[in-house]
Amino acid sequence: MQEITPLNYKIRFQPDLVNFTFAACAEISLDAPNWVKEIPLNILEIAIWSCNVLEKNKRVKCPFLVNTQKEELRIQLPEAMTGNITVRIDYQGHINDKMAGFYRSGYIRRKKQKYIAVTQFQESDARRAFPCMDHPAKKATFDIEMDVEKNLVAISNSPIKSETILDNGKKRVTFDRTPKMSTYLVFFGVGEFQSVIDPNDPRVRVVTLPAKKKYAPLGLKFGRKALEFSEEYYGISYPLAKLDLIAIPDFAFGAMENWGAITFRENLLLYYPKITSKSGHQRICEVIAHEIAHQWFGNLVTPSDWKYLWLNESFATYFGYGVVDHFYPKWDTWEQFLHDMTTSALSRDALRETTAIEIPGGEHVVINTSTAPIIYNKGGSILRQIEGYIGKDNFRKGLQDYLSNHKYGCAASHHLWECFENVSNQPIGSMMKSWIEQPGFPMVEVEKVEQTLVLKQKRFTYLPKDFDQKWVIPIIISLFFDNGKSRQMTTLLDNTQKPIDIPPDTVAYKVNDRQTGFYRVKYQDPKNLEALGRRISNQGLSTEDRWGLQNDLYAWVKRGDVSVNDYLQFLSHYREETAYLPLTGIVDSLSELYRVMDADYKEKISGWARPWYEDILEKIGYEPGKSEKNTMSLLREQLIWEAALFGSTRINEFAGHHFSALLSGAPVHSDLIRCVMQVVALTGDAQVFDWFDGRFRASEIEHERLNILVALGCFKDETLIKKSQDYVLETVPARNKVIPVMAMASNPYAIASMWGWYVSNLQEIEKFHPLLYERVIASIVPVAGMERAEEVNAFFEDYMQKTDTAKDVITLSLERLEINLRMRSTN
Repeated sequence: MQEITPLNYKIRFQPDLVNFTFAACAEISLDAPNWVKEIPLNILEIAIWSCNVLEKNKRVKCPFLVNTQKEELRIQLPEAMTGNITVRIDYQGHINDKMAGFYRSGYIRRKKQKYIAVTQFQESDARRAFPCMDHPAKKATFDIEMDVEKNLVAISNSPIKSETILDNGKKRVTFDRTPKMSTYLVFFGVGEFQSVIDPNDPRVRVVTLPAKKKYAPLGLKFGRKALEFSEEYYGISYPLAKLDLIAIPDFAFGAMENWGAITFRENLLLYYPKITSKSGHQRICEVIAHEIAHQWFGNLVTPSDWKYLWLNESFATYFGYGVVDHFYPKWDTWEQFLHDMTTSALSRDALRETTAIEIPGGEHVVINTSTAPIIYNKGGSILRQIEGYIGKDNFRKGLQDYLSNHKYGCAASHHLWECFENVSNQPIGSMMKSWIEQPGFPMVEVEKVEQTLVLKQKRFTYLPKDFDQKWVIPIIISLFFDNGKSRQMTTLLDNTQKPIDIPPDTVAYKVNDRQTGFYRVKYQDPKNLEALGRRISNQGLSTEDRWGLQNDLYAWVKRGDVSVNDYLQFLSHYREETAYLPLTGIVDSLSELYRVMDADYKEKISGWARPWYEDILEKIGYEPGKSEKNTMSLLREQLIWEAALFGSTRINEFAGHHFSALLSGAPVHSDLIRCVMQVVALTGDAQVFDWFDGRFRASEIEHERLNILVALGCFKDETLIKKSQDYVLETVPARNKVIPVMAMASNPYAIASMWGWYVSNLQEIEKFHPLLYERVIASIVPVAGMERAEEVNAFFEDYMQKTDTAKDVITLSLERLEINLRMRSTN
């Protein structure tokens, strides 16, 4: 039996920014292929006043039932109906402070508290603002109207069609009809907005709060460039008449791809000269590119069920980096992709409790702290693997066919594979089913038997467990010969084991050339690993391979197969290393070891790493250079903070000097401000805390406020740690409470107190936005729980019996706790 489908929503909103309520009426046109006696719709936290159905040009009142548990409204029709059915619903709602649905966001202007009202609907929160069929496959067109105060600006997905002054002194803003689209992409907002239009493409504009549009030009220009790139690369013109990039003060996520009205956290759209760092600048570009990619992946072609959400997020993640690399090739964006995306995906997916990229669908949220690294990071990494296998041209042509075939409609995973298979003549379908439909990823064990490499695969997990799984793995192997030459060979490992013959003069081999494949490699021959180590020392391997070798080896340390001592010994090959990617990976690994291992190992790691970090900083320079790469700025900031933790007096003096400049109002390079404040906090007193507090309260610049919040998590003094913990609950706005918590959870001097803080303040912490609450648990439990593991496990066993809140992230956090305890005990 065919289901009822929505055709069009006509919705009029009357928001009240004083009492934070809204009145509304929705007229919904539906198509019922079969005879029906009731209309089912989704609602949440809205009060229904009346329901009517249009029958013979007359409104007929209908009884209705509301099931709050199922978030459902069922309208009882006066008689069985079929074909086109139009219902009208009058209702009222609350402009909430939950950063979900139709919500309010506050700011200060001329010493007065002001508010805007905006929407955030992904995945299932459109039902908080209007009755609807709240599922991505239930696409319809939308006609939005808003009755607002005359001095305010109203925004929606489409351009304004008309503005009419009403008898009550307000104005009615009517917007053009949208294309056919999903409910989660609808946007409307009202407030004292100002806008800047791109001079080269008037479709593109940045919308800000009053007095902030002067910070819009960089985001505006890159938004226009990303739009141009996307239209040319995908071969399909952007289908709307406008593209707004809207800066929102209170926002739980980074950004949201509402069609034609993309919303952002302010620090991810607005650029503040001398305050925004190079990494902040690059992050702005990445997020803009990510959201503009969504205008095709997700908006134009929408997943037919939430289980296919990866078709949105994986592509947006991949092109977020790809578009930036296109315009700024010197930023080493793909190296950062390996560090930021692939590393975190491998770490998350190495847990026994993980999920497939293609997550089983449902009515409610699937993007959370547990699933995001799989949908975004692993999905993007698998796309990199596909492009490496079928080639850039075939990859692009396949995507163009996929978008063209399904525009304004919905698609499933197999539609994409079919397009890739058609253009490449490769077995992409069978290959990708193994990567998308099953959880986890493989490890490839490599053993040399005379002149044959024997490749074996099985699932990789940090904790031991047997799995009956296999993947179709595209493998590229670099062979190195005794005459100094090298060459690559490729194979497809589609069974549990495969032999490959290699030339007799092969002296070393590196599996997973340039780390394009999403798998771990374990070499059974220690002589080969040592030979690769010598090539690391003389820079005879690519930066990706130098990174990959130590990254895989550290994974074996966490698994318990390699000792910490052996890992540190292998790192001696990197003593002359100055490249960002391998060094940032090593610093990450040593940082984790320092926080997890016992006191003797902490002393060994800090004593071993501190002089090395100081030496690297001498080579790359303590001060940022005018023409240096972005990645050097990222590396410097990381090294300064970690060297300070390891007791570097040189770093303390350097940071103290620059902090004195900050206190006096002298300029400090934007790439140093955060790490300088972190280091000063480490040795700081109450005066430093008070300065942070005063600066935080006075600043209207989100990037600066975030820097201060990170620094607040870096105190060594117990009294100031407690003061910072209180500050989170009492002063930090809801959108940012997790920032200092995560900093404290990774601060060796604060870790011991974090579990007690969490338990003591649980009722308050549970009020955080669900995504942010999950991040609190994920940051605290794996390390802060190590000294009281039995208590932590018992607490959450009881907690999960009482509530399903954050169940997935609790499970993964407890597994990470077990991994850390095991790594400590085996060493």
